[in-house]
Amino acid sequence: MSHLPAPLYGFAWIFMIFWFGTWMVHLIAICYGKFKLHKKSCKLPTESSPLPGVSILKPLMGVDPNLQHNLETFFTMDYPVYELLFCVEDKEDPAIKLVEGLLDKYPRMDAKLFVGGSNVGVNPKINNIHPAYIAAKYEFFMISDSGIKMKNDTLLDMVQNMSEKHALVHQMPFTCDRDGFAATFEKVFFGTVQSRIYLSADVLGINCHTGMSCLLRKSVIDQLGGLKTFGCYLAEDFFIAKGITDLGWKMRISNQPALQNSGLCDIGSFQQRLIRWAKLRVAMVPTTILLEPLSECMILGALAAWSASLLFSWDPLVFYLVHVLCWFLSDWLLLSIVQHGSMPFHKFEFVIGWLFRELTGPYLFLCALWNPSIRWRTRTFKLHWGGIAYELNPQMGQPATPPSQALSSLLVTQMQPAPTLSEEILANDLTTTTSKHRLLVS
Repeated sequence: MSHLPAPLYGFAWIFMIFWFGTWMVHLIAICYGKFKLHKKSCKLPTESSPLPGVSILKPLMGVDPNLQHNLETFFTMDYPVYELLFCVEDKEDPAIKLVEGLLDKYPRMDAKLFVGGSNVGVNPKINNIHPAYIAAKYEFFMISDSGIKMKNDTLLDMVQNMSEKHALVHQMPFTCDRDGFAATFEKVFFGTVQSRIYLSADVLGINCHTGMSCLLRKSVIDQLGGLKTFGCYLAEDFFIAKGITDLGWKMRISNQPALQNSGLCDIGSFQQRLIRWAKLRVAMVPTTILLEPLSECMILGALAAWSASLLFSWDPLVFYLVHVLCWFLSDWLLLSIVQHGSMPFHKFEFVIGWLFRELTGPYLFLCALWNPSIRWRTRTFKLHWGGIAYELNPQMGQPATPPSQALSSLLVTQMQPAPTLSEEILANDLTTTTSKHRLLVS
């Protein structure tokens, strides 16, 4: 084969090195997952070092069949001092009535409902929780999405992972056991692809923070300008983590994965979610365009099989089949570690779910590249390189906020000091409207 062009051999060696590195990622994730996940902390609070108070921010929009159960798990946690700050942007949202019912059911719980949100950027989540962030009274605050279900000791585990060197402890995304193929597909994705990247990134110190369940130091976020600084990004979680590490603080995952328990579970909406995440990754880290497809099992296996055939004269078909089989087995092992118990589905269902994920992954990534605009519930956004977002006019498809104006607003915001609590309350015209619990309305 000496007659082949020399660059082909160069590409073959690159693919083989990348293939070997990917298998190192598999090994790191499996070993670290076995060591880290579901590990019980032996540290106990003492009189000299009691557990700190925590403010929990819960952004809500709409209701689903599991919402009440998910929210109720926050009222029953085994943790001495914390407050619950529920945030609803729309005054007509049915989630308000559900939260008010829980406040009546647990009158001793330190809980408040904030309605109306604020306008500090294009990010709907930041706009929704910003008034609650300003009112949070503890040094540590937690942002927890509406679909998260908590175990009794989850908050304790997150706090005990927060050392003096850390300003961010986040949970690795996973799912509760639910029925149906869509639930199986979600569990396979979060227990294999997502867990592999998440665990290895935590070991290597790479920013992979997802903001669905995280504990932060409020003083550090205030130092960065407060949550409003990140209102210009849709992927605020990534930039919050980047800002924290840029200040010299560390971050890490907690021992318990985040249990997503949405009552609405279907293939189409989950795939749209994956496409949205891919669009965000491409805008924030452009090298994703090249590296992410190459990390897919089927694509990488084909390239590595060709490289092995060219460099070592190995049978490419045998190499490819062995590669896929080993990848499949390593994913099953990793999922078993993350699940930490019996699977809610049969092995055959895992095979189907795994094949469906691996075969559709490259297609979903191409969909993300083909249409870069991001649909988030009823709103549409576009991203600049670097992650700054602006909203499109829903009728005309034009920017509701000009990109240059959005960037200028970001620079002005970062130059201004964070407002005090009294200033923020006056700015948003918040009023107290309930006798039993404070309902803050802007």
